[in-house]
Amino acid sequence: MLGLAPGIRYYPGCFSVEQQAELREEIRKIVQQAPLYVPVMPKTGREMSVRMTNCGALGWVTDKERGYRYQPEHPVTGKPWPEIPQSLLQLWQDVGHYPAPPQACLINFYSDTARMGLHQDRDEKDLEAPVVSVSLGDSCLFRFGGTSRTDKTRSIRLESGDVVVLGEEGRLAFHGVDRIYPGTSTLLKNGGRINLTLRRVTTS
Repeated sequence: MLGLAPGIRYYPGCFSVEQQAELREEIRKIVQQAPLYVPVMPKTGREMSVRMTNCGALGWVTDKERGYRYQPEHPVTGKPWPEIPQSLLQLWQDVGHYPAPPQACLINFYSDTARMGLHQDRDEKDLEAPVVSVSLGDSCLFRFGGTSRTDKTRSIRLESGDVVVLGEEGRLAFHGVDRIYPGTSTLLKNGGRINLTLRRVTTS
């Protein structure tokens, strides 16, 4: 484990090649039940460059009319989200250092050209719980800063199998993905990157 900044912990190679392949297959089964969709920005309706879905009791969604929120069903199919894989629940126990389990796992798929602008994860009521992030597939350039958008930022290249935890002082750190490095992993047949983020939403 490496400390990148106060409250931001980095676990390089946390998942072995074999564990990554197992997790990939679990994610495929989830996507079959809860298909990827394109989230849009509130008010403007502008499409994000990632496609996404969720698993867990709650899932993060966004649309033009109602904005960012968590809800128990898929916004397209109307069905409940699939359960979070056991390997991710175990990861939360191992690195999350938080007594209550995660309620949501966001699944973001990045194509070669996808990005994620600097943002804070603050749609959760329980901001004491960490955000635990897993990288699968092609490498990315991950950027992170402080709790103000104007704070100085740093960047690190995340590889398939790496884990980053935002907790304590780093829970509300601004962060984002500046680029994907195509062809840096063979985990996903057609390339791209999958990012999984485990979150606790409510305080009870």
